[in-house]
Amino acid sequence: MTRLSFSRDRISIVLLEGIHPSAAEAFRARGYTNITTSAKTLDEDELIAQIANAHIVGIRSRTKLTERVLERCRRLFAIGCYCIGTDQVGLTASRLRGVPVFNAPYSNTRSVAEMVLGEVIMLLRGIHQKSLAVHRGGWPKTATHCFEARGKILGIVGYGHIGSQLSILAEALGMQVRFYDIERKLVIGNARACATLDDLLKDADVVTLHVPETPQTRHMIGAREIGLMKPGSMLVNASRGSVVEIEALAAALRSGHLTGAAVDVFPREPAGTTDRFESPLCGMDNVILTPHVGGSTEEAQANIGTEVAEKLMLYSDVGSTVGAVNFVQVSLPVKGGGTRFLHIHRNVPGALSRVNEVFSGRKLNISAQYLQTDPEVGYVVIDIDGPVEEADLLADLRAVDGTIRARCLF
Repeated sequence: MTRLSFSRDRISIVLLEGIHPSAAEAFRARGYTNITTSAKTLDEDELIAQIANAHIVGIRSRTKLTERVLERCRRLFAIGCYCIGTDQVGLTASRLRGVPVFNAPYSNTRSVAEMVLGEVIMLLRGIHQKSLAVHRGGWPKTATHCFEARGKILGIVGYGHIGSQLSILAEALGMQVRFYDIERKLVIGNARACATLDDLLKDADVVTLHVPETPQTRHMIGAREIGLMKPGSMLVNASRGSVVEIEALAAALRSGHLTGAAVDVFPREPAGTTDRFESPLCGMDNVILTPHVGGSTEEAQANIGTEVAEKLMLYSDVGSTVGAVNFVQVSLPVKGGGTRFLHIHRNVPGALSRVNEVFSGRKLNISAQYLQTDPEVGYVVIDIDGPVEEADLLADLRAVDGTIRARCLF
C-alpha cells in the first residue's frame, strides 16, 4: 500500500514580505523544511512565478492574492495572512477553490493599544508640534494648549480586542472612557457605553477608532461626524484608511475645529517603502502621521508569526479549520491511527451521500465523520479504520460530482 499524503518536508511553504522568523521556526520545529522566505513585496507576475507550486503561502498586508493569482496556484491548499486584515486576499475565490485563509486577529492587540495611548498623550501635550519647532531652532516653552490625560474623556469607537485593551490602559492614567460598538459588549472597569456614535462624538475630548473595514464603516467619520465633535478635540485613527474622510479631517484641522490628529492608516498607501506617500494631511504640524505601524513591534510580529503558523500547521496536519476567515469551522482531534481524508465540495444535494458511497462500496468502516457547510461549500473529514488503497480511493473521491478538492492527510 502506497502512502499518498505528503510528508512534511515535501510540502512547499512560501513566506513573503519579511514575515517574522518565528513563523519559519515554528514550521521547522514541526518537521516542515521546504520553506522559502522573501522580504520583498512582489508584483502580480513575480508573485505567480514565486508561488505557482506552493502548498502554503504566507503574506502580510501589501501582497495581493487576486483571483488571477489564485487560479494559477494549482497546488495551494492554505493561505496565512500574518496580520489582522484579510482584504488583500480574494476570500470568496479562495473558498470556492477549497483554500482556507487564516489570520492573526489578536497578536498585535497590545502593540496597537500602546501606540494609540502614546499618541493620545502626545496630542494632549502638543509634543509633536514642539518637537518639530525645536528641530527648526525654536524654543516654544509654554503650557498653553497642553493638557494632562487625567480626567479627559476618551471616546473609543469599536470596543473589541484593541478598543477594550486601550480602555484598560487609559483608565490606569485616570481618563474617563466612553465607548460605542454596534454589538452589546461587556464593560471593563469604569468605562461607559454610549447609545449612539453621535453621543460619543459630542462627549469625547479625544476620539479613537478601532473598527473593521466593512461597507458600514466606510467613511463613518465624515464632515457631519467631525462637526459633532467638541471644538478643540482630537481624532486618532489606527483602524482602516477607509473609515475617515481624509479631506474632511484636513478641513477641520485647518479651521481649528479639531486641534490635532494621529493617523496610521490611509485610503491610499504606498505599495512599497520606496514609493512616495501623499496626503492632504502632510505638512500639518498638529498631525502625527505614521506608516501603518500600529502592530509593528518585534513582540507583535513574533507572536503573529507563531499564531498563524500554528493555524496553518493544524490544518495541514489534522484538517482543523478553526480560525479560518473564509471557511466553515471544523475542530478536529488528533487521531492515533487509521487514515484521514478531507473532501471539499460544492454544497449541492446528494454530495455527502456520493462521498460516503465511495467508502461503503469498498466496505470500509468510517470511524468518525465531521461535516460543516455554508451555502456554497461543504467540508467533510472522514476517518477510516483498517488498511486503505489510498490511490484508488482518492481518484474516486476526486471523481465525485461537485468535488473541489480531496486530500489524504495520514
